[in-house]
Amino acid sequence: MAGYLFLGMAFGILLHENGYGAWWALLMSGIVYAGSMQFVMIGLLTGPFSIAQAVLVTLSVNARHLFYGLSMITKFQNMGKKKLYMIFSLSDETYSLLCAQPPAGVEDEAGYDFWVSLLDQFYWIAGSVLGGVCGKFLRFDTTGIDFAMTALFVVIFVEQWEKAKTHIPAAAGVGISVLCVLVFGAERFLIPAMLLILLALFAAQDRIKGGVSRAA
Repeated sequence: MAGYLFLGMAFGILLHENGYGAWWALLMSGIVYAGSMQFVMIGLLTGPFSIAQAVLVTLSVNARHLFYGLSMITKFQNMGKKKLYMIFSLSDETYSLLCAQPPAGVEDEAGYDFWVSLLDQFYWIAGSVLGGVCGKFLRFDTTGIDFAMTALFVVIFVEQWEKAKTHIPAAAGVGISVLCVLVFGAERFLIPAMLLILLALFAAQDRIKGGVSRAA
């Protein structure tokens, strides 16, 4: 909740700084709900609009969700009517929580996953609207406030690193990403990096499973 409220407020403040009020924050966080892409959308809204550019940028920024979805196929297949919402609400932070083991004593894992997803979106919407409202009264230099999303990704990575029983996937992700940035550039590296990471994980799955078994 603390993370979502703060990040949502950062988004709402930036949105207000660019001429869009709290109602826009409510609509975007309720309907789009795309985290980092919402920060990018501010630039798309305030600059010359191009449908082709919007599609390509959205695909590049959110391509990672293709891989999130693949890993959640089994988890979501018995969610019934809630399945569509679970797919829609699968943000980075929610994905991280759903990948972790539920707290001790949780018997209904599907219900737990649904409430995690629903509450996460509620926190994001609340933070966005609060930021949009507070933006009217706050007067300070907002330069760098959008780095809050990057900072959260770093925190999630560190937390996953500490909890993981093997660091092969994390090391592969970092190494391949850096290589792809050098080869393809910062503007075009994401999709090639995701594909290469997927291939690397398939190739190393026996070593990964072996590492997990030894840790267990």
